[in-house]
Amino acid sequence: MARTSDQSTPITLSESAGVRYLHFGSPWVQGAMRVSRPETLVLEYVRQMMGWLLFLEPPLRILQLGLGAGSLARFTRKYCPQTRITAVEISSDVIDVACDWFALPRFDRELQLVRADAFEFLKRPASRQAFGIVQVDLYDMDALGPTLDTARFYRACRDALREPGICVINLFGEHHTFEPNIRRIEKAFDGRVLVLPAIPEGNRVVFAFSGPQLRVGWEQLTQRGLVLRQKFGLEADQWVRQIRGISGKGTEFAI
Repeated sequence: MARTSDQSTPITLSESAGVRYLHFGSPWVQGAMRVSRPETLVLEYVRQMMGWLLFLEPPLRILQLGLGAGSLARFTRKYCPQTRITAVEISSDVIDVACDWFALPRFDRELQLVRADAFEFLKRPASRQAFGIVQVDLYDMDALGPTLDTARFYRACRDALREPGICVINLFGEHHTFEPNIRRIEKAFDGRVLVLPAIPEGNRVVFAFSGPQLRVGWEQLTQRGLVLRQKFGLEADQWVRQIRGISGKGTEFAI
C-alpha cells in the first residue's frame, strides 16, 4: 500500500511470530514479510491478488502501483523469473524501508523501483499498452479508502494493459467507496469485472479484464487452481470454487 503525496511517511515496524509488519504510523498493517521466507505471501488479500495466474501465464512485464512492504514484487521475482516488475511508489520513505527491512533489492534487472505518483506514471506515453498485469494497492495511513479511484484513473489502468491483460485492485468491501469504485471499474473495463468475496479483514480483490473474451471450462480452471496451490502455495482451488459460486450454472467461466 502507498501514500499519494510526497510528504514524509510516518513509518513504524512491528514483529510477531517471525513475521515483520509495516505500518504507516497507525495499527493498520500495510505490508508483511515472513523473515525466514521473504518470498512467502503472508496476507490473504495479497495472495488473492495473484489470482490472475488462474487466467494468464506470467507476462513479460507487470506494473505494481503501491509498494508497501514489497510482497508482490518479492513473490513475482521468485516464482515468475521471466517477468520484469515495475513498482511505482511516491514515498521515498516507503522505498527505503522496503529495501532496508523487507528484503527488496534496490537495483535489480527484474525489478525497477520508480518514485512517482501512480496516476502521473500511468499517463506517461511509455506506459501505454506496456504491461500484461497492473496491480493496484494504493492506500494512505488510515487504510480506509483507496487514494486513487477516479474514473480517469481506472481508464488509465486499462490503457496501460496489453491485450489480453488483467488489472487487479484491492478494495475494502464495507467502506462507502466500494460500490462507486466498482461502478467506475466496470465502466472502464466494459463490465468485465470479477469481484472475490470479502476476507475477514474486509478486503475485496477485483479482477478487471481487457482484450478478447475469456472462456474456460470449470474442470480446466479447477485443475489450474490445484496446480497453482502445489506450485506456489496459493489457495487457488478455493478461489475457483468461490468464482463458480458467483458465476452460477454453466459448464465454463466466461468474461
